[in-house]
Amino acid sequence: MDAMKQIPKLYIVIPCYNEEKVLPITAPLFLEELNHLIAAEKVDPDSRILFVNDGSKDRTWELIQEYAGQDAKYIGISQSRNRGHQSTVLAGLLESKDKCDITISIDCDGQDDISVMEQMVDAYLDGCEIVYGVRSNRDSDTWFKRTSAESFYKIMNRMGVETVFNHADYRLVSSRVLNQFADYEEVNIFLRGMFPLVGFKSTSVYYERHERLAGESHYPLKKMIGLAVDGITSLSIEPIHLIAKMGVGISVIGIVGIIWVLIRAFTGHTVVGWASMMCIIFFLGGLVLLSLGVIGEYVGKTYLETKHRPRYIISETTEDLHSDN
Repeated sequence: MDAMKQIPKLYIVIPCYNEEKVLPITAPLFLEELNHLIAAEKVDPDSRILFVNDGSKDRTWELIQEYAGQDAKYIGISQSRNRGHQSTVLAGLLESKDKCDITISIDCDGQDDISVMEQMVDAYLDGCEIVYGVRSNRDSDTWFKRTSAESFYKIMNRMGVETVFNHADYRLVSSRVLNQFADYEEVNIFLRGMFPLVGFKSTSVYYERHERLAGESHYPLKKMIGLAVDGITSLSIEPIHLIAKMGVGISVIGIVGIIWVLIRAFTGHTVVGWASMMCIIFFLGGLVLLSLGVIGEYVGKTYLETKHRPRYIISETTEDLHSDN
């Protein structure tokens, strides 16, 4: 352990959306791991488990309140409405940064290996400010899920978004990093690509991901695609560069085509080309619409950013969190 570092106070930040089926299973597991870390003198006894309710429509918030009443280590906050996973994680991190030394964000479903938290804390004590939880393999995934997920990370990196391959939102972040991260004020957030931008010393720990313990996944293919679009358009302008490159390429092809048509006309070899002309029109029309759509994504995000709307709104907290303020 670094002699300059005291035992850190930890907040485990857990986003929750309609988790009434899995929460009774995983909540005791999180508490068991936290108590283990406290007993091993890796974290401060005042460490907490912070559940962040994302406007759930089931009994998730009621369960969080019950747990907070049963054990002081459980605390909770609730967003005023459903804002999405990234906003919910952000809310938990920013609400925790002044109350602890380190945070570990992890999903509620039990798929991420909870025991890896000890390795994360050890890495922090050795001097790392950010520790990424990374899947060691995807053997348990279906071919489609494995291929789509790996393609997601490859596309993100190709588009200029710096991410850690096979890392989701299971990570340790120090309050020192979070204080700097708070200066990133954009509304459209993609945490996996934003934390590498902050810098500081970082490392990764590897683990095998399990099946969801109960309930249904809240990240189908549609949301994964939406997350990729948000990540790319929030952190990279590479798609606009690609449009410009395609425009130059098509312009060059067009100039060559015009020269060829003129040569054919002057040599008297003109022919009726209705089919080829229609193909060109359809191709260029589709390309123009695609280009407008990509540019529109950026314009829309710029419009939202200029409004400076809050990234999250907390409507309720448990009494334990009130007493910490």
